[in-house]
This record gives sequence, C-alpha cells and structure tokens, in this order.
Amino acid sequence: MASLVGRLSRAFFVKNTLTLSRNANQKSVNVTGPTLSRTAVSSTTGRVLPKPDKVPFGLTRMAIVVVPFLYVGTLISKNFAALLEEHEIFVPDDDDDDD
Repeated sequence: MASLVGRLSRAFFVKNTLTLSRNANQKSVNVTGPTLSRTAVSSTTGRVLPKPDKVPFGLTRMAIVVVPFLYVGTLISKNFAALLEEHEIFVPDDDDDDD
C-alpha cells in the first residue's frame, strides 16, 4: 500500500514538474511562433531558468496593430456622432457664457 502511494505521488510530482519545466529544444509541428507564457522562474532543482526568447520587432508589431485600429475606431465614432446630430438624437447645447 505504501509503495502504491509512493508511486502515485511520484507520478503526480513528475507530471506537474514537466508542465513547469521549459523545453526549448522541443518544437511542436502545429506551433507557428514562440510561446509567450512563462509559468515558472526556477526548475525543480532550484536552478534559475534562462531568459525567455526575445520577440523580434515587438514594439513595431504592436504599433502596426494598434494604430490602424485606433484610427478606424475614431472614424467610426466620428461618423456615428455626425449621424446622431443629423437625426437630432443628440445635439450639443449651445451655452452662451458671454455674461
């Protein structure tokens, strides 16, 4: 009974440590890019894992994605505000503060 519990706990421990370890040499066929998830900073022996791979052109890629969508969002909101004003659903008040 004790050996069964020992084997099961060892299998559970090995299974969980394999998910925390970083296998840089193994590449999956279906993966198109690097995995950007880091779940552990040290191995089971206490050794600090090496730095993760750096994504080339990370800031440039982010700008290429963010800037066009911000521009499209501003165009949509500008056109929708003009539509609301045209149909007099929302018309800003003209306050005369010349007192």
